Amino acid sequence: MDYFRHDSAVVDEGAEIGEGSRVWHFVHVCAGARIGRRVSLGQNVYVGGRAAIGDDCRIQNNVSVYDDVTLEESVFCGPSAVFTNVANPRAFVERKDEYRATLVRRGATLGANCTIVCGVTVGEHAFVAAGAVVNRDVPAFSLVAGVPARRIGWMSRHGERLALPVQGEGAAVCPHTGDRYELKGEEVTCLPK
Repeated sequence: MDYFRHDSAVVDEGAEIGEGSRVWHFVHVCAGARIGRRVSLGQNVYVGGRAAIGDDCRIQNNVSVYDDVTLEESVFCGPSAVFTNVANPRAFVERKDEYRATLVRRGATLGANCTIVCGVTVGEHAFVAAGAVVNRDVPAFSLVAGVPARRIGWMSRHGERLALPVQGEGAAVCPHTGDRYELKGEEVTCLPK
């Protein structure tokens, strides 16, 4: 075993966990789950058997990464962030064959207590505010907040708010790194140096 596992954690046979990862107190990783290198799974995290977590992700306490959820590399999930897997659940109706795939692209941040409704894609380096409910796709570099989540701004790769208009065209510089970003319509791109 080339990763750390706390004695209270349960890792089912058949789960794949990459080198340098840390599996903390009361975590359950199901058989079939794929977890990359240098991932941190905080206390009381659950990872479903058809979930995939990329390298360098940080998943804080009390997060359940259900089947058909994919987190690309360097995704941050704040405490008690929620993923759903069915759009219209009922306790008395079996819907395991109706799970919708959810994708969180590399570098995205999901704030504490946010909800990501199944079937959406959260774009690269997007930032979902604490408590937001995401029920549609989030473009790359977007800052979204509210219930339901709406775009209120843009974020740099480094996690700094950019002085770009919410819509239209414009350019901005990350105050921390000096990287330049350009907004055209609904898309933000990081310009080469």
